[in-house]
Amino acid sequence: MKLQNKVAVVTGAASGMGKEIAILFAAEGAKVVVSDLNVEAAGKVVEDIQAKGGTALAVAANVAKEEDVQNLIDSAVKEYGTLDILINNAGIMDNFVPAGDLTDELWERVFAVNTTGPMRTIRKSLPIFLEKKSGVIVNIASAGGLYGSRAGAAYTSAKHAVVGLTKNVGFQYANEGIRCNAIAPGGVKTNIATSLTSPNPFGAGRAMAGMNLNPRTGEPEEVAKVALFLASDDASFVNGTVITADAGWTAY
Repeated sequence: MKLQNKVAVVTGAASGMGKEIAILFAAEGAKVVVSDLNVEAAGKVVEDIQAKGGTALAVAANVAKEEDVQNLIDSAVKEYGTLDILINNAGIMDNFVPAGDLTDELWERVFAVNTTGPMRTIRKSLPIFLEKKSGVIVNIASAGGLYGSRAGAAYTSAKHAVVGLTKNVGFQYANEGIRCNAIAPGGVKTNIATSLTSPNPFGAGRAMAGMNLNPRTGEPEEVAKVALFLASDDASFVNGTVITADAGWTAY
């Protein structure tokens, strides 16, 4: 087992990629804290894990709230004694709103979840990692964090910021036994589209311009396998970088 006795926190883990990451990590021996706004759905993921002999705990958390982040990491340490792996997966879309139609409220809400949330979980986890000179952080970025128009202005900017945060943390803490990497998925079958309520026609049209080049849509399990690689010792020499998982879409 690649994560035997490791303790992992996964945000946004009640569905989609986060759920599959939590399930796979538990199958590989990790004790998993399944975190999500929807704690009932998170609880069902925990039940699935436990039914297969794994160890998991559900914790309600809105990563846009500092008090929830504090409680999330504290709960992991209280239950399992430490923290080894942090997976920042929670995220929301932005209705493809272009800069000309962007509101402060939308900008701030998207950044609060997609960028400030990961910053806060990393900030809270670092003292634990520093004390034992060991720790792994994996941020779920996006192809939208590498290219200019896979989403609206807020989501694109927020995911670019996650890439910058990943590289900064990866390099600055490299000598402390801490690794920080990101995954940039392309189109994946998840329920993040539920945060698309009324897509902006202009922004959506521009963002969809390259969709005909996408070889296929990915499965959440495929991204989970990349996360497992980055979280395990198999990736011991991989740090401060972004792995694209998109069937070759962005290679064009």
